This record gives sequence, structure tokens and C-alpha cells, in this order.
Amino acid sequence: MERLTQEQLAQIVAEVGRLQQKREAEVDEPQVKQILEELNLPPELLDEALMQVKRRQALEVEQRRNRWITGGVALAIVAALATGGYFYQQHNNEIAHVSAQQNRITLVDNDTSLNVVNRLSNPQVYYRVTLKDAPIGKKLSLSCDWIDPSGQIVKQTPFQTKEVTTPVWDTRCRYIFGANAPVGAWEVRMFLEGHPLSSSKFEVR
Repeated sequence: MERLTQEQLAQIVAEVGRLQQKREAEVDEPQVKQILEELNLPPELLDEALMQVKRRQALEVEQRRNRWITGGVALAIVAALATGGYFYQQHNNEIAHVSAQQNRITLVDNDTSLNVVNRLSNPQVYYRVTLKDAPIGKKLSLSCDWIDPSGQIVKQTPFQTKEVTTPVWDTRCRYIFGANAPVGAWEVRMFLEGHPLSSSKFEVR
């Protein structure tokens, strides 16, 4: 036998003591039957009773395990909701800081701001908006409503930007006027995730 340290010896003595206490606490089958007879209980039911006790103990172990699993799942859900809520709030805060620094109506190949659009000679126009405090590393969900002189939204153009790389970010939406488009005062409005961001009025002839 290998030599033991004092600490190992103390641990062995303690373990032997626990095993002895456990053995002394155990009752063998003849003793159990004798106890049942003294209590005027039928010893022949011992095996069935033992099976029921083991089944009940196994059920208790399973129930404890299920409670631990349920508790763990609940904690995971709470943690996920808290994390999601944090990122959702952070996202909303970033979006709330975005504003329109500049907006203008232009032609396709010309960056000059227009107040009047000729639907026959230059039917295609852009609504260009320069954003301020755009969140770097994010793609923004934008949309434009094109509103005719009667106040009717004739077209909605939802789109997503490329990944933002600078706080000042240029974006745009496009509309093509048909030959029968009504003349008069038009308006285009840009929204960021459903929140009004910018608008511009112009005349169509």
C-alpha cells in the first residue's frame, strides 16, 4: 500500500466513519419482515412496497431535475429579454438622434436643387437627403411618400441604406412622373423606421 499523508489519512478515517454509519442505518430484508410482523403487517407485500418506494424516489429525483431545467430555461428567457430590451433601447436612442441636415429635389444627373419639375421633359427626379448623426455600422430603413396636389399618396418607396460609415450620410429616393401626373404643388416626405425625418414641397408642371 502506498504511503499516505496525514491529510489523506484523516479523509479516509472520516469516509470509513460515514460508511459505517450508513451501514448501521441500513436494515436487511429479514429485519424488515420482522418489523412488519411486529406491526401486524403482511410481510409478503414487502417486494411491492419496496418497488413503490423506489418508484416514488425516482419520481422525486425527476421532478427536482425538471424544476432545475424549468428554472434554468426561465432564467435564460429573462436574460434574453433583458439583453434584447437593452439593444432595442440602444437602437431607439441611436435612431432618435438622426436628423436631416439638408434636403433637395434634383434630376438624375444633376445635383442642383429644383423647385419646379417638368413632368414631360424631366420626369425622373430624386429626393436627396443628408442625414446627421447617422449610427455608424448600421443599415437604416427609410421610406418616401410622394403626395400629389390633392393630398393623396401616389407612391411609397421603402428602401434600406448601405451600411453607414460616417455620421453625415447622403441618401435618396426616386420617383418617375407619368405624362398624366397632375400638375400643381407636390410634396415628398421621408421617414426613418416610420418616424418623420424630412419633407420638401415642389411644383410639377
